[in-house]
Amino acid sequence: MELEVQKADSLMGVVKAPPSKSYTHRAFIIASLAEGISKLKYPLYSEDTLASLKSCQAFGTQIETRDDECVVQGTGGSLKTPENILDVRNSGTTLRLMTSVASLAPYCTVITGDSSLRDRPMQDILQSIRKLGITAYSTRNNGKAPLVIKGGFKGGNTAINGDVSSQFISSILIASPYAQVPVDLQVNGNFISKPYVDMTRDIMKDFGVKATYKSSGNAFHIEPQRYKGTDYIVEGDYSSASYLIAAAAALNSELTVKNLKDKSKQGDRMILDIVHNMGCDVKVKRDEVNIKGYGNLQGLDVELKNAPDLLPTVAALGAMAEGTTRISGVEHARYKETDRIHTCASELSKLGVSVKEEVDGLIIRGGAHGGVVDSHHDHRLVMALYLVGLKVGGVKIKNASVYKVSFPQFPDIMKELVKGQEI
Repeated sequence: MELEVQKADSLMGVVKAPPSKSYTHRAFIIASLAEGISKLKYPLYSEDTLASLKSCQAFGTQIETRDDECVVQGTGGSLKTPENILDVRNSGTTLRLMTSVASLAPYCTVITGDSSLRDRPMQDILQSIRKLGITAYSTRNNGKAPLVIKGGFKGGNTAINGDVSSQFISSILIASPYAQVPVDLQVNGNFISKPYVDMTRDIMKDFGVKATYKSSGNAFHIEPQRYKGTDYIVEGDYSSASYLIAAAAALNSELTVKNLKDKSKQGDRMILDIVHNMGCDVKVKRDEVNIKGYGNLQGLDVELKNAPDLLPTVAALGAMAEGTTRISGVEHARYKETDRIHTCASELSKLGVSVKEEVDGLIIRGGAHGGVVDSHHDHRLVMALYLVGLKVGGVKIKNASVYKVSFPQFPDIMKELVKGQEI
């Protein structure tokens, strides 16, 4: 599929932010492990989150999906081993979170995905969970999927590097309440994307489980416990909303985005500070954000260590801004759907943008114009390049359908807002 984006003069309207992808993944999985019934209000049904939902069903969870609600009959942690290989397609979150959860099933589970997913590093979590009594290995002995996870989560002490993926930490935390003995997890080195782990602990608490964190030693302690079924509301997603917010910032616009919590633990909430510092007005109420853009942005220096998913969004903003934008602290973005530092640099350069690739980020000096670019099958890159198209016009994005991974209604919503419609 190709998307051709024409120049827009303005962006006006009121829109509801899509539900959080990160919270939806975790809600599906934790509700599946809980005792009793959970009703999940406003979950996101996208290609990525459906990979988690279907994985939970493969482990024996009964799930009823409705438009604005998902009813989950929890297993109480008594999972069955999937009858077939578990194919999570392109969902890295599902792969990482399910790696530990699979150890709660009695026999061997094989987890794999598409070619992109099979290239993501998993060795750190495999080594870490082995110390907890779990048999876990890569079928190709290269630290990547396909993975084999054998049932049996004893618990005890383990450690993991904090500079590859916070999802490794979240994975161990989510499964640890069902270990035979308490789990102590030490995070070594630089603890990247910590807000995502805070989100995990937040939702664990909502389902009745406590994971203690000692900041002085970067260590977690989890006693044997049981999740309890509950009614849970999935909040709006700052990651997906960042494209709406950035579009409004770049154009002559006034946009209200509802369903965004002011006190959210999502690290990507920092997009509000970023666009404000680049030159637009931002007003935040309890559950909504108003953005007023003037069509002129100024470059800035920003560290995205705790919000790596914002890299494509901020790179697009830099491509449309005057002056220089420096993005740092995101070396771990090289291990996403693509090497996002490299693919952002490669595709923006096709649009006439001066981009220098650094080890942990990008240096961008505006100058974008139209052209033909490729998504590299990365949903966030599609949406970021779409933003540039709205500003300069004449941008054609190849292999664009992957936006459905996280934001299935994205192009339709953008077209309506360009028309000034309330959605």
